[in-house]
Amino acid sequence: MSIRYKFWDEYATYFVSFAVVDWIDVFTRNYYREIVVNSIKYCIDNKGLRVHGWVLMTNYVHLLISMSHGNKLTFSDIMRDMKKYTAMQVIKSIRENPQESRKEWLLYMFGRNGRSNSNNTNFQFWRQDNHPIQIKDEKQFSNSLEYIHNNPVNAGFTDEASAYPWSSAKDYIGKKGLVPISIM
Repeated sequence: MSIRYKFWDEYATYFVSFAVVDWIDVFTRNYYREIVVNSIKYCIDNKGLRVHGWVLMTNYVHLLISMSHGNKLTFSDIMRDMKKYTAMQVIKSIRENPQESRKEWLLYMFGRNGRSNSNNTNFQFWRQDNHPIQIKDEKQFSNSLEYIHNNPVNAGFTDEASAYPWSSAKDYIGKKGLVPISIM
């Protein structure tokens, strides 16, 4: 990973993106989406993660995050754990789902990526990078949040950002979304 994209300040706010290998559209089914949502919620409740904005698209996640002060874990620890857990759970769910029409292909692709990466033993689900960008000011925060919330609109999934359930957009209009949000 380049020097530019690292978590340098554990007290800062970051825009983070991570994507499925080969940009495979896995998160088209709710049960795979729920694994990611539950993992984010677990990190909020148990690892000191603060989420200010998020969106889950068909093959990537954007987060706007910071940490609770006094947290013993680092951003890198939390991202590693979240990605490892979600990868294992999604692959397990794919394997065990008799209705998954793409099962063989998905497992083949994740297996191929895993075999080609010495950091893995069997499968690779997520790309290695997190692409963290430190938020420097309120304008960058607002622009990042708007970018996150407009992803489903720009992809044509909805006409209104707050109508997309797999994001924090509705939290910013006074409604309750799927993930507890720390509004700044």
